[in-house]
Amino acid sequence: MSHDMPALAQAAPIKRPQRRLAASVFAAFAVVATAMPVTVQARSAPESFADLAAEVTGAVVNISASTTVEARNRTLPQLPPGTPFEDLFEEFFNRRGQGGGENAPSRPQQQRRSNSLGSGFVVDPSGIVITNNHVIGDANDISVIFSDGSRLKAEVVGKDSKVDLAVLRVKPDKPLKSVKFGDSENIRPGDWVMAIGNPFGLGGSVTAGIVSARGRNIESGPYDNYIQTDASINKGNSGGPLFNMNGEVIGINTAILSPTGGSVGIGFAVPASTAVPVIDQLREFGETRRGWLGVRIQNVDDATAEALSLGTPRGALIAGIDDKGPARPAGLEIGDVIVRFDGKEVKDSRDLPRIVSSTPVGKQVDVQIMRKGKEETKKVTLGRLEDGEKQASLQQPSTETPTATRQALGLSLSGMNDELRKRYSLKDDLKGVVVTRVDPNSNAADKRIQAGEVIVEVGQEPVSNPADVTKRIDTLKGEGRKSALLLVSNAQGEVRFVAVSIE
Repeated sequence: MSHDMPALAQAAPIKRPQRRLAASVFAAFAVVATAMPVTVQARSAPESFADLAAEVTGAVVNISASTTVEARNRTLPQLPPGTPFEDLFEEFFNRRGQGGGENAPSRPQQQRRSNSLGSGFVVDPSGIVITNNHVIGDANDISVIFSDGSRLKAEVVGKDSKVDLAVLRVKPDKPLKSVKFGDSENIRPGDWVMAIGNPFGLGGSVTAGIVSARGRNIESGPYDNYIQTDASINKGNSGGPLFNMNGEVIGINTAILSPTGGSVGIGFAVPASTAVPVIDQLREFGETRRGWLGVRIQNVDDATAEALSLGTPRGALIAGIDDKGPARPAGLEIGDVIVRFDGKEVKDSRDLPRIVSSTPVGKQVDVQIMRKGKEETKKVTLGRLEDGEKQASLQQPSTETPTATRQALGLSLSGMNDELRKRYSLKDDLKGVVVTRVDPNSNAADKRIQAGEVIVEVGQEPVSNPADVTKRIDTLKGEGRKSALLLVSNAQGEVRFVAVSIE
């Protein structure tokens, strides 16, 4: 049997069961089927995509982006001073016009041109075109090519690398064929979709498939929330539209997962719900103006959820707060878990940046948090996200009482002192209890706590000496807790929450 056959084809044949056993199994299945009737009926596949393709193809365009850069003149090799070949090399390169000597003949500066091809689509008949940021890059010559072969020069209205979108403008003589965005939030895995684009520069290619999954994180940016599809997407499809069966754009084809560079049935599209707010901002301001909360967050796992009395893991755990951000004056604190933001559920930490960024700057929103097992609502007026405002200024406890080393949770703990600050290069304003050793067989080691880190809080209470730690752990045990939630800082003051078993 060939080695490249599917694994299912290599499975051993199934032996026939005895008739009596088969009848019993069939009877048992019949009982189950009677008790739980199947009511879902799958829709039949479309007979053809031709009508849909004909309706929208005129709005899909090819993007040609060219970048012209000055080629650097060749210079003399770097030779040690006084080398016997220095004069020889200088004379040779000057003769060829490649040196920097006084007698070198003047030559026009050489230029190098690079080209890229992608896809896009018209969303406004006046000439607004959407594509991917990576399709145009830093191009200084962009052309939009329409399905009838006509070509128009394009200018960049705005672009955003975080969501990989760009808005272009062309100036047509007459209104262009355009398409509208649809509702990407209600699409389901299994729904039919159609992609149109410019794969490998071939132009106007139509492919169809289904939505394979939603909410994919491929770690390409801070707001990953991709639609995964098996509709064929190849190089050159980037920036093209992904249509639903109503001819509405529910995604912008952006990336593929492929070991060969060709389609293997795993493509990713930016959902319309993510793209539209960014496009609106780029059209209005020429740049993005994202909402900013001013917190640093981390995900909530099972142990952390138990330690925080959350029940099931959910929300985004605040691990740091920017002193200049909107969160602090609104009353948000380290250790709060944000479970809803502006009426939208925060299922995990990946949801919050995406929701906050799409919320208008200056809007006052309700933020529902869980604090020490109780739900509270805070009102926050959002600021604007700036690239230089991402580093949080972290809250630290104010007391400091060095004491002798103690053992707890598989950790050797010591009070803060000058010798430990010097040994582990700890920040001067960092306060808490220093970890001097970690038992390699402990749960703390499994959670990657290391010697030289500082325990700032235990169970959301500040600690300043080892006795505080052991006392707090005893209290948590008395409350029936299975784990202790530690706020752990590294030497630079960056903190994270770690739930360590106390059983």
